[in-house]
Amino acid sequence: MRSLERHRDAGAYALGVLDEAEAFRFEDHLMECPRCTAQVTEFGPTTRQLTLYRRATPRTVHPFAGPGPRLLDRLLAEVATRRRAVRRRLLYAVAASVVIALAGPALVMTADADTGEQAVRVTATDERSGVWAQVTTEDEIWGSQVELEVKDAAGPRACRLIAVGRDGSELTVTNWNVAHHDARPNTMTGGAALHPDEIARYEVRTGSGEVLVTLEPR
Repeated sequence: MRSLERHRDAGAYALGVLDEAEAFRFEDHLMECPRCTAQVTEFGPTTRQLTLYRRATPRTVHPFAGPGPRLLDRLLAEVATRRRAVRRRLLYAVAASVVIALAGPALVMTADADTGEQAVRVTATDERSGVWAQVTTEDEIWGSQVELEVKDAAGPRACRLIAVGRDGSELTVTNWNVAHHDARPNTMTGGAALHPDEIARYEVRTGSGEVLVTLEPR
């Protein structure tokens, strides 16, 4: 297929609507096309929102059904409830830090003012592939904000980070191209429509599906 037609597949690939053979061919194209790699990354927020809609919508509801008149009220009420919970957790963290400060300088506590949650970080190295990776996850209202740092000297190849849910579901967090024999760390950010406690593990995979390293949060 011509390169121009491959460019047009970026959105379909990001949304997961290509069949297996087309997805495999597009991943080969990704290895040599920075333009498509950037476009696939830009589709990340849209993909997450559609995944959230799919998970929250019963199968009996038509995909293009309009929202009911009380939907906005319910959403605003939920946001307000979550914000109150965040403020309470932040106050507890401040109170705890005061107690620790009075007890002595040996301990330090930090809290994220935006989410009220501490980031979860997990690191792993696969002895077979030699790939090292570190994932930092923060809980958000819509799911998880994820930062990946990875070292992989076996390029060039297209890779992706997959979040595997405790229910067996799989979501692509981010994808990238590994440069030719470049062992320097690469840092990417992405997101998953699963909260941290719903994620069983992360897997760094090649475009063909080979698992390079597995990271399991405690």
